[in-house]
Amino acid sequence: MSTAPLNVLLIEDDEIDIEAVQRAFKEQKILNPIHVARDGVEGLEMMRGENGQEKITSPYLILLDINMPRMNGFEFLDVVRADPQLNKSIIFVLTTSSDDEDKMRAYERHVAGYIVKSRAGIGFLDAVKMLDSYWRVIELPTE
Repeated sequence: MSTAPLNVLLIEDDEIDIEAVQRAFKEQKILNPIHVARDGVEGLEMMRGENGQEKITSPYLILLDINMPRMNGFEFLDVVRADPQLNKSIIFVLTTSSDDEDKMRAYERHVAGYIVKSRAGIGFLDAVKMLDSYWRVIELPTE
């Protein structure tokens, strides 16, 4: 298993949801760094180290909302999957949409999982527990 810390990139535009995820990490005593981007454009800049953004080091896991301004989650997924430097990113969709079409679109873009926020438990605790278990068991390559 890699000894490098796993960075979490949360791409979310809703301040309440950002705080809920951060609170859930704290409640679970998960110390992994959480980097927050407010939309897909900012997320890409952080992943690439562009436009004054510090590049997030690998390994990392992405929590992605679908409905955001400038670049939504599907547009972000299309760019990431087409980029040879980023296309192996592990991405979980974390969204309010339970629409089957959105789920299909996400899985067609090779997301690791699709989590509906309303089903994630109070403060996203259930989703965070699942993610914590996930990255404790799997092995991620480093750059």
